[in-house]
Amino acid sequence: MGAITSLEQPSLAVTPGEQAHCVVQIRNTGSIVDQFAVDVIGDAQQWATAEPRVVNLMPGDVGSVALTFAPPRGPEARAGLTPFGVRVKSREDPEGSVVEEGAITVAPFVELRGEVTPKTSHGRLHGRHELVIDNLGNCPAEVELIATDTEERLSFRFRQPTLTVEPGTAAFVPFTARPHKRYLRGAERKHQFQATVLTTGGEPVSADGAFIQNQLLPKWLLPALAALLALIILAIALWFTVVKPEVQSTAKQAAQEQVTPVISIADRAQQEASSAQQQAAQAQQAANGGAGAKPGTGAAGVGDIPGTDTDFRIAANAPVTSNANDFKKFGMETLPPADKTLVVTDFLLQNPYGDTGIIRIQRDNQVLAEFGLGNFRAFDYHVGQTWRILPGQHLVITVNCASATTGTCRSSASFSGKIQ
Repeated sequence: MGAITSLEQPSLAVTPGEQAHCVVQIRNTGSIVDQFAVDVIGDAQQWATAEPRVVNLMPGDVGSVALTFAPPRGPEARAGLTPFGVRVKSREDPEGSVVEEGAITVAPFVELRGEVTPKTSHGRLHGRHELVIDNLGNCPAEVELIATDTEERLSFRFRQPTLTVEPGTAAFVPFTARPHKRYLRGAERKHQFQATVLTTGGEPVSADGAFIQNQLLPKWLLPALAALLALIILAIALWFTVVKPEVQSTAKQAAQEQVTPVISIADRAQQEASSAQQQAAQAQQAANGGAGAKPGTGAAGVGDIPGTDTDFRIAANAPVTSNANDFKKFGMETLPPADKTLVVTDFLLQNPYGDTGIIRIQRDNQVLAEFGLGNFRAFDYHVGQTWRILPGQHLVITVNCASATTGTCRSSASFSGKIQ
């Protein structure tokens, strides 16, 4: 007993989002009435159906089952040749079950999506952004990244201007926008720009962003200088209108009694002027020293720490979970080198899709910092007390994904520091 099967069209081709059809013939070679169950196995199983799924045949009879292949227009059905099998199970004679093999070619397609995050940046010398590229197609996409502004007042620099984005994944590429001209003081200036993703075989994808340029001089500097000048003028006026005439008086004793409190006032005024001048000088030094520093770093930056500059990024792609204790770990095994120490001074957390959950920064199993994903899209932070990752230790991020707009929590952490 058993069955003999034949696939009318063992080689098929289909475009994602459309359907391909073929028929499998089943002959009952047994001597009794038998029931045959038909299904598709292999990588095409998720988007293939058999109709009818069950066929009842008399001995010697032949039945037909229609197979439909409908790959979705997404990364689930990878482009290329996909083998499959049609399995026919006999209820009366399981040993007589057979599998008919075939193959279907899925046509490739490219579909990209881009987003600039943060949408708007602020700075005196440059603005920092990240271009998020999602590959929604079913084949790898080789992309080239460019950015332009209509007024041609900015220059752009991508950390990785060309790269390959695998299907069903996202790439995060940092870039900077720098103005051609800078100004000492005045109203802030807004520069609109557009970042574009170019790829072969697909339409360009663009995302808008903006950089708000601020004046080089801090806003508090001019009021401080004005206060200092007022104190100096007050001290000079006191000297010429009160102190000096009294000193020249012939009534030396009387003049001395009057001059003493005036001199004391002048001394206090001069001390206040000197203090204000020192504060203005310190403020100017902080402004000159911190003009190019990251927000939150102040005058003392990474350059004060010995070692070699380093920066790197850890990306997370965590599945949604209802277990509050289920944290997925992501890290880079190559940092720090086996005989080196990593000193972390700054980090930038990014949550471009507004997912919710918890993200932790850990040294192995020790939690260094914890943040709620729903509280930020982009968060730049200066480590008040540097984190040291010793040889044999690992810096990782762990994510508990409560909800995600794209199926998984796609967040990242960019770190800056020194290798010692």
